[in-house]
Amino acid sequence: MKKIVVAATAASALFTATASAQTQQKPLTLEGGLGFIFTTGNTDTTSVNGSIESHQELERWSNDYSLSGLYKEESVENDQGVEEDRTSAQRFDARAQGNYKLNNPNYRLFGFASYEDDRFSSYNYQSTIAAGWNHKLWQGDTTSFEYSIGPGYAFNETQDGESQNGLVVRASSGFQWLISDTAKFTQTISTEVGSENTKSAAETALTASISGNLSLKVSVSLNHNTNVEPDKEKLDTETAVTLVYSFL
Repeated sequence: MKKIVVAATAASALFTATASAQTQQKPLTLEGGLGFIFTTGNTDTTSVNGSIESHQELERWSNDYSLSGLYKEESVENDQGVEEDRTSAQRFDARAQGNYKLNNPNYRLFGFASYEDDRFSSYNYQSTIAAGWNHKLWQGDTTSFEYSIGPGYAFNETQDGESQNGLVVRASSGFQWLISDTAKFTQTISTEVGSENTKSAAETALTASISGNLSLKVSVSLNHNTNVEPDKEKLDTETAVTLVYSFL
């Protein structure tokens, strides 16, 4: 039977106040995306990915929040030749960072917290809290770049129930380029170095407006752990095409 692939992407309608001018930041931005892929024929699969991202700019604080998730289910033939549905990917990630501005607003003190639950990795969950120094190196009309670095503590549990808790050093950076009024490029990188494990992540994304408040986002994400089970890969990659819906 000829494989038929049907891909449909929808975006969640979320209250938002996105920046409409390159030189002015709104006090709050909030946008969300939701993507679906359905495959039928020789292979039946259902994939769903979703995200919510928010930025809050106050007089003394600059805060970022994000939620993301991935779910994939596929129909496979078991040892008895019977088709059954199996979950092949299930991940949830939540993170927040608050930056307290000093007398020079480009110099900040940050606090960070994250929680990741990936049922198909070597870890049942991975969680981190950290604090330290944040510096916005520049904020131009079209580009901005900032970095953070400081000590923290990781709370990890393997799929076997073993705790791997310990001190870490967390470093991260974020770059944004407003290519035009309708397109932007973002790059984020982070690493958490500890004695038990070093966890690193990176995302490269290009977002372009399609019509009005509807945008298309293409992203590539990399997640790497140095300490994994023998049957697991250290590097996970994810490529996503998602529609994002935003309105004031």
